Amino acid sequence: MTTQTSTSQTGLKQWLTSDTPKSRWQAKCGRAWLGWIKFTENKLAMIGLSIVIGLILVTIIAPLLAPYDPLAADLANRIQPPSTDHWFGTDQLGRDILSRLIYGAQYTLLIVALVAITAAPLGLLVGTAAGYFGGWVDATLMRITDIFLAFPKLILALAFVSALGPGLENAILAIAITAWPPYARIARAETITVRKSDFIEAARLQGASNMGLISGHIMPMCISSLVVRVTLDMAGMILIAAGLGFLGLGAQPPMPEWGAMVSDGRQFLLEQWWVATVPGLAIFIVSLGFNLLGDGLRDVLDPRGGD
Repeated sequence: MTTQTSTSQTGLKQWLTSDTPKSRWQAKCGRAWLGWIKFTENKLAMIGLSIVIGLILVTIIAPLLAPYDPLAADLANRIQPPSTDHWFGTDQLGRDILSRLIYGAQYTLLIVALVAITAAPLGLLVGTAAGYFGGWVDATLMRITDIFLAFPKLILALAFVSALGPGLENAILAIAITAWPPYARIARAETITVRKSDFIEAARLQGASNMGLISGHIMPMCISSLVVRVTLDMAGMILIAAGLGFLGLGAQPPMPEWGAMVSDGRQFLLEQWWVATVPGLAIFIVSLGFNLLGDGLRDVLDPRGGD
């Protein structure tokens, strides 16, 4: 049985590393395998991947991990230091900080995921349209992009969420509105480099429409660069979301959002340091994880950016 398994693994490896793939699927799998091998050689990237996977797992099994109800107040045990009963201590209402951290990971991941799946496609569409059509379309779309880029993301997000009203949904929308311009710039640059390529001209001669060329040929060429940029930007998204929560414009009490937890604990920072420090460390570790993961993906998907 062991011999058969070893033979099967050897055959699969040979299939993945073949210099003469017999199908497009085999070629794609081979490139993915080589990319994974290169990625695993980067120890820091693997640490980042482990942190991100850990965050995802924590959000999935939060009810099993959390020892207490994250919203249940226990005034008799308020501001308790870390102990065997409460590993990270309790806050000003006696709520277990570890439980609130675990459930707060769900909001952090939700913010990152929703912003990524809204801002990146919008930026991709704007950038590819501007780069492909050029002329007044390019000028108009890029001037709009420049207007958004002229303001710091946090300041612009504060302006939008102040107009929309405090709340997690409005915070996500505000961050998404401010996050798309860099993706548009990247997509436009990639589009300009390939729009006159031979394969684009061949597809046009075969009757492909402008939208067909953009969606079927140009957008796939931009995805790898966008994936790298989105991953690197996730740390910034987390910090902006935490900043909005810290200012009371993001997730509203009693939701266990990490930025709001830091805000609640700042008045106890000198004597009961754990109330604000623990969620702050959680923000730092997750942001670091996304940055390390993004650096590793850049080396694999965009070798020019890793030099």
